[in-house]
Amino acid sequence: MPTTKLDQVFSLIDKLNAQDPNTENVNKEQVAKELIYGQRMSATLSKFEKTPSEALEIAARAQHICRWEIPRNQYPMDRVGYLKWREELKKFHAAKTSEIMSEVGYDQEMIDRVSFLIQKKKLKKDEGTQILEDVICLVFLEFYYTDFFEKHSDEKVIDILQKTWRKMSERGQEAALQLSYTEKGLELIQKAIG
Repeated sequence: MPTTKLDQVFSLIDKLNAQDPNTENVNKEQVAKELIYGQRMSATLSKFEKTPSEALEIAARAQHICRWEIPRNQYPMDRVGYLKWREELKKFHAAKTSEIMSEVGYDQEMIDRVSFLIQKKKLKKDEGTQILEDVICLVFLEFYYTDFFEKHSDEKVIDILQKTWRKMSERGQEAALQLSYTEKGLELIQKAIG
């Protein structure tokens, strides 16, 4: 039985994310995609930031909460459509998480802070938002990057890597260079940041 408010929030986020109809093969087992994503976010945050704030821990776990409910294909398949989709998602994730936090008894100040972080406000200016962005980028690079570059042209991958790199702090970039990559993966990263 979850004891602390944080445990309760994690448990409720995981319960919702476990309903994701999209799955991923993890150690020969089909796992709900957003459930494993949230758990990877938490694990990466605890490796990257020794003493993360509770707000940051919640924001990391809830980063993609119920993401499948707003599919990408509901928006025009161009850059404008993509950006609109991303904005809607941020608000949606923040609202869902606020409901859960309120349910387990967090105060409004804490709920507002988590909402601020999930919406990635003041990137590069707010330390918490920056740490969250670094963790998001690290999770992408460690768990999703290989799949991504295998499906896209080198030009597109290099462009995405350059955008990712720009969003990261120096500490995030250093952590990214410590991850292990395939030969091709590393080559594309070197081209992107070279």
